[in-house]
Amino acid sequence: MSVIEIKDLVKIYDGSAVEVTAIDHVNLNIKAGEFTAIVGPSGSGKTTLLNMIGGLDSPTSGSITIDGVDITRLKSKQLTDFRLNNIGFVFQSYNLIPVLSAAENTSFVMELQKKEKSYIKERTQSILTDVGLKAKINSRPNQMSGGEQQRVAVARAMASGPKFIIADEPTANLDTKNTEKLLEMMEEMNEKRGITFIFSTHDQRVISKAHRIIVLEDGRIIRDEQKQ
Repeated sequence: MSVIEIKDLVKIYDGSAVEVTAIDHVNLNIKAGEFTAIVGPSGSGKTTLLNMIGGLDSPTSGSITIDGVDITRLKSKQLTDFRLNNIGFVFQSYNLIPVLSAAENTSFVMELQKKEKSYIKERTQSILTDVGLKAKINSRPNQMSGGEQQRVAVARAMASGPKFIIADEPTANLDTKNTEKLLEMMEEMNEKRGITFIFSTHDQRVISKAHRIIVLEDGRIIRDEQKQ
C-alpha cells in the first residue's frame, strides 16, 4: 500500500531573469515501510522534492497524496496540522532548540499535539532510550556531540508517531563513526517498527543502506531501482 502518491509534479521557480524548472513532471509512489534514498547531483531537485512531500513548499502543478489526503489542496492551517500529525523531519543542521534539553526537544512536538503529560513523559523517555541517549536526557544541545544531537533530532521526528520520516542529508555533518551509528539506528527502526524513511543524500554510506534508490537529474527521475 502506498503511503505517498505523487502525480505529474512540477516546481518552477521564477528568477529575475529566467524560470528554473526544479522538478519536471515527476511521478512516484512510496509504500509504507520503505527505506528510500533520493540521490543525484547538486541542483538535481532532491531537496525541492523532499520539501514538497513534507508540505514545506508547494508545487507549481501536480498532486501529492499522503494516506489518501491531497496535501496540495490543503489550506495553510490544515497543512500545518497535517504536517504536525503525519510527517517527521530530520535536517542536516539538526535544528534543535538550544535552550531545551534532549527530553524537551523530543517532547516539543507532542506538546503541540496536546498529548497528555503522562504520555509525553513516558514516550520521551522510551524513545530517547531507544536511540541510546538515556544518559543525555537532561543535556542541552551544546552538551552533546553532533552525532548525539542528530539522534535527538531522530527521536523528535519519531515522537509524534508520523506516517513517515523525511531526512534531508542527515549525515552531512557527521563523521564516519556517528554516521554508521545513526544509519544502524534508523535501519533498526525501519525493520522493527516499520517506520518509512525517505532520505535526500550525496552520502554513499546512506545509499548503500537504502533498500530503494531513486536517482534525480535536472528535476526528473532517471532511475528507480529496488535492491533485492
